[in-house]
Amino acid sequence: MGAFFRHFDEIDWAVESAAATPAALIEAARSSGARRKRIVTGEAGFFMNHSEMPAGFTVPLHVHDHDELLVVLEGGCTMLGGGPTLVANDAVAIHAHHEYGFECGPEGMRFLTIRTGESSVTVSA
Repeated sequence: MGAFFRHFDEIDWAVESAAATPAALIEAARSSGARRKRIVTGEAGFFMNHSEMPAGFTVPLHVHDHDELLVVLEGGCTMLGGGPTLVANDAVAIHAHHEYGFECGPEGMRFLTIRTGESSVTVSA
């Protein structure tokens, strides 16, 4: 089928819906200025988001139904539950159904998430 080229500046910021993400998480992200672009949406079997989150924003403990690779581009975060701090150029590979969350550092965080399937989110109680 060839190659699929995506140009960041030609992709709109996503308008989130509660179909795959809990409404409370969407509203918290929206009110803080967090946002994402859906860069790759199934081409060649990949899904990739480019996300930007402000300083101190917390993504609560949650799970996805697909494996995920998270790559920090700028800024950083500390994983919840006593996990490590990640900074620019660090990455974490997360298995499906593994619970994790993070708090963005003082510079916020810009990062990629890469999956091999469109993933839903289940926030932990």
